[in-house]
Amino acid sequence: MSFKISLATQYLKIGGVLSIPTDTIQGLSCLPNDVSAVNRIVKLKQRSTNKGLILLASDVKFFADFVEDINLLKQIKANKDPTTFLLKASKNINPVLIGGFDTVAIRLTNNKLIKSLCEKTSSALVSTSANISGKNSANSMLKLKVFFNNELDFIISPKNYIGKSSKIIDLKTGERVR
Repeated sequence: MSFKISLATQYLKIGGVLSIPTDTIQGLSCLPNDVSAVNRIVKLKQRSTNKGLILLASDVKFFADFVEDINLLKQIKANKDPTTFLLKASKNINPVLIGGFDTVAIRLTNNKLIKSLCEKTSSALVSTSANISGKNSANSMLKLKVFFNNELDFIISPKNYIGKSSKIIDLKTGERVR
């Protein structure tokens, strides 16, 4: 797996779009500060730019540039039940990451693959389901090929995820959004 992680890291660093198993589902990922890669994900998914995307990381330090109040990050812990939190977004954030909202969605995870990729890129990762908007997420290499043909730069095969989306909670209000 270390060879795959090294390749995935290199693709991320040059603006690649990957499909990787996350802690919840098979996802599409890129580095959040790479505007071109983020836009590519939205185009591949045929997704509205008003929806926003989730940022995934192994340590809250990787979210610091994307939130307005970094002190709130101290409240976030990796949960056994994957939980995405909404926090007020930084004013400098790529608008595609937050869609039509003023919040950014972030999830902390203990997933070993995500941890390695975050540490090797010194960044959070964009994470969104590996599907065409409105369809079920890909759970096989065949489905990834059907959805995205050969448009993905690198794929780590689907496995070791729970197969359902995370719950989403507004950190400020405590309200469960999903």
